[in-house]
Amino acid sequence: MDQLACPLCQGTEFERQESRQDSRWGFTSHRMTLMICLQCRYVLHFSDGHSFFDFD
Repeated sequence: MDQLACPLCQGTEFERQESRQDSRWGFTSHRMTLMICLQCRYVLHFSDGHSFFDFD
């Protein structure tokens, strides 16, 4: 299995955070996992999926 690497600095150590972003009109909510490079602070976004009724 390949290791995640930052596309900017090739760093391989990340801080993991969870995030949620509402759509433009607020009808949907997108959950994301953010992987933040500890070397250059670049943020990689990974979708956790979304739903029309995802309000939590």
